[in-house]
Amino acid sequence: MCAKRIYMPDPRSALTNEILMRHIDAESRVIDLGCGDGLLLERLRDEHQCQVTGIERDTDLFLAAIERGVPMLQVDLNAELTDLPDRAFDFAVLSQTLQQVSRPLDLLNEIFRIAEKALVVVPNFGHWRIRLQVLLQGRAPVTDSLPYQWYESPNVHFLSMLDFRELAASGNFKIVKELPIIGSSAVDRALLANARAHSVLYVLERPSPS
Repeated sequence: MCAKRIYMPDPRSALTNEILMRHIDAESRVIDLGCGDGLLLERLRDEHQCQVTGIERDTDLFLAAIERGVPMLQVDLNAELTDLPDRAFDFAVLSQTLQQVSRPLDLLNEIFRIAEKALVVVPNFGHWRIRLQVLLQGRAPVTDSLPYQWYESPNVHFLSMLDFRELAASGNFKIVKELPIIGSSAVDRALLANARAHSVLYVLERPSPS
């Protein structure tokens, strides 16, 4: 049986799901890696008529997604996705998941074997509240968007927008859109975005053959 991960609910999951829905084409093939209870996939299936598949290793969440009627695989994302065929999906979703795996770049590179595009949402540890707490308190920060004590956090990597750009430069994919999520909106451009965004949506795709 797959190991149970530390699970903390995403306080902004409803907002994140709404933003993701706007970037996924109707009737597309979607896989959500770290899909939680499958709510996003249920909505994509019912509202966008997408063909959906979920991956989740937490047993309770896996069963919750099954109860929604979502086709599921119980897989540890720290292992290879070798059971998934090449180019089987139009979109791969990683929402608040990438920073929880041990080798993020390896996972992203593998995703572009199975999917044409990826929608990746990550927390932005460059947010001004995080910087201020570290500066003034000298302790691991706790904010509205990251409501975890350091010993409870599911996050094993900590990144800012600048860090993700560097990561993308090392991978077999390119950033098509970088959309900082500020308040309740994902914006194309924003002044001091790396200090203001609590999280970021990246639209990624495989580069065209040269």
